[in-house]
Amino acid sequence: MMNHGASQSATKNAPATKVESDSERHKRKMRHRKAAFDKRVAERNREKGLLIVHTGPGKGKSSAAFGMALRCLGHNMKVGVVQFIKGAWETGEAKLFAQFPDLIDFRQMGEGFTWETQNREKDIATADTAWAQARKMIDDPAYRMVILDEINIALRYDYLDLREILAVLEARRADLHIVCTGRNAKPELIAAADLVTEMTLIKHPFRAGIKAQAGVEY
Repeated sequence: MMNHGASQSATKNAPATKVESDSERHKRKMRHRKAAFDKRVAERNREKGLLIVHTGPGKGKSSAAFGMALRCLGHNMKVGVVQFIKGAWETGEAKLFAQFPDLIDFRQMGEGFTWETQNREKDIATADTAWAQARKMIDDPAYRMVILDEINIALRYDYLDLREILAVLEARRADLHIVCTGRNAKPELIAAADLVTEMTLIKHPFRAGIKAQAGVEY
């Protein structure tokens, strides 16, 4: 029969179990996560010109595209921008891009939204002219990114031939990024794209009686 005192002595002499602190647990999890992320990054070593689509009812589709244009500017990469709907509006991005004429070719080709023009034939002709300009940029190897701003709207109203657009976009140069913006992107365009982001509308100040403001909307 074990002596009670000896049992207590053995318990006292046993090594204490180390309790992992919250900080140590966090570090361990982050080490595992970093190792897994680094492995995925190492496996993805291929570059490719991307077809990118920004769509959805929320604000920010064009703004996100122009943000990528600024990134290209920082890398000394030439960008072409064709606006299919927006016309001669005085926007902050147009003023900014005008300061870099060698790197950003910004073309405002539209004449306003279809409810403003109220002339389908004119809208189709305007879209055709804008697409012709976009084709020149796409075919020019000097450009590394071409932004087709609001082309999704022109495609939605069938101002342009979707099959022709898709054929040109899919045949783009291997190093050319193309960004298509506008709500209601066609399912066929979404299927062909490499990257698709849908902007979700939760709240918008216009519904509260607040007008479009410089620095936010234009």
